[in-house]
Amino acid sequence: MKDKIRTFLDTDLLEKYLLGTTSQEESLKVERYIAMYPEVRENYNNLQENLEIFAKMHALKAPVNLEDKILRKIKSEKSIQQKFMKYAVAASIIACLFAGSAYFLWDQNQSLQEENMIVNNKVKSLEENMLQRLEDMRNQFIVLNNPQTKQVVVSGNKKAKELKAVAYINPVKKLSYINVKNLPNLPEEQCLQMWAEVNGEMVNMGVINREISTDKLLALPYADNAIGYITIEPKGGNLTPSVENIVANINF
Repeated sequence: MKDKIRTFLDTDLLEKYLLGTTSQEESLKVERYIAMYPEVRENYNNLQENLEIFAKMHALKAPVNLEDKILRKIKSEKSIQQKFMKYAVAASIIACLFAGSAYFLWDQNQSLQEENMIVNNKVKSLEENMLQRLEDMRNQFIVLNNPQTKQVVVSGNKKAKELKAVAYINPVKKLSYINVKNLPNLPEEQCLQMWAEVNGEMVNMGVINREISTDKLLALPYADNAIGYITIEPKGGNLTPSVENIVANINF
């Protein structure tokens, strides 16, 4: 056993282990010998103490101003880091401002586009309305001044005796209008509504109210052998005519 220990101690494994240059297998062997054999453990401790003494004897003394240099270096690096952080924060703020400005401009552009679209739609609607009104005025002029236009006097029945109207029908131009001259006095919850039967279908021509001027002509859809009706309906009008409340007929 002593020969085995002596053989191990004659090698330089302990020194290499202390210096950290042994392989994993050699380190396991050294640690096993240190744990198992007091003589090896004693030599290891002696070598460790000698290594510490040797290191202290040959240790190089640090320059006097080394600490100051290190502190200055640390301060310099901190200053650089602080400047970098300031620049980074400033850059982030600028980026946020730029992004905010870009979004604001984009949002404003979207709003302007939407407003522009609304304005264009309103202008288009006004143009269409104006063209329709001009067309209607032209047709009214034709109907009133054309010798081929026939006039049909419309009178109300016993349910609306005061109702007076004149229908203007031009079979050549295929245009027809009605001018309501006088309205009956109806209860507040009732109104007059005009209908036209065209090709077998009843077309709602709207409610006739007192706001309609006696000079205003209301267009009627023209069709050969068409028939117009005026009925009494609930206030605001009805979706379908109340046949039992027909107060006047208009034969084209």
